[in-house]
Amino acid sequence: MDIAVIGSNMVDLVSYIDQMPKEGETLEALSFSIGCGGKGANQAVAAAKLGAKVMMLTKVGEDLFADNTIRNLNEYGVDTEFVSKVPGTCSGVAPIFVDKQSQNRILIIPGANKHLLPVDIDAAAEKLKKCSLFVLQMEIPLPTIYYAIEFGNKHGIPVILNPAPASRELDLNYVQKCEFFVPNETELEIITGMPVETEQQIEAAAMSLIQKGIKNVIVTMGKRGALWLTEEQVHHVEAYKVNAIDTTGAGDAFIGCFAHVYVKNRDVLMSIKMASAFAALSVTGRGTQTSYPDVATYEQFLQRHGK
Repeated sequence: MDIAVIGSNMVDLVSYIDQMPKEGETLEALSFSIGCGGKGANQAVAAAKLGAKVMMLTKVGEDLFADNTIRNLNEYGVDTEFVSKVPGTCSGVAPIFVDKQSQNRILIIPGANKHLLPVDIDAAAEKLKKCSLFVLQMEIPLPTIYYAIEFGNKHGIPVILNPAPASRELDLNYVQKCEFFVPNETELEIITGMPVETEQQIEAAAMSLIQKGIKNVIVTMGKRGALWLTEEQVHHVEAYKVNAIDTTGAGDAFIGCFAHVYVKNRDVLMSIKMASAFAALSVTGRGTQTSYPDVATYEQFLQRHGK
């Protein structure tokens, strides 16, 4: 197994709108769709679509969404042996609002994701030990995240932590044990308490994390590209110019592709460049997982851009 994604799944309820309603106001939306999402599931699907062997460790509810979520993961080639149902609980749900500028606002109802516990990592231990990389996000309980990091460290498996949604409660002592810490600008601001309006401010905030002992900080900055910092170096990777339709799930596309490429070649800069292309292509379609390109489409995009 190449990658273990230990994290969340959600049912995306996406409304495409002209503008957000004001308090007490009712507006008619342009359109609506239901899709499979959640940061963990998105990242698993992104990697699997590119050919990675991916297992998913997650929880679904005991409701009409559960079987569809498991079936969806299977259809994309994700191993679901350790995707289990929580009796009497709803699946995670994410109402998403996308405006005409392709910007999104998202609410999260964690549901069964709150029930992914350290004991579930122990139950999957033998299979997890055979993985080359762990990918974590923060739509599951913090103790489970910390336990997964410790498990990875114990067995020599590098860990990617995507601090989304960001929390000031995140213990940086555990983040230091991760190989990669991958926030976006907003998450970086919440975690550091520093301004992130300009690229210089983003670099300063990211460097403050490096100074606290975090090995690799990769900041995804949307149309401004990505920033990779270590103790020795700073790299800025330019974004690809595309006609963005829906930016939902672009960060997950980046991480899933990064994980896939990194497992294959261990080249961080190449992995960031490849992930930037994959994320750019993802925003040209609607939805999250449905907008992630297959290998052929992705390779054609890279050829058109001289990569």
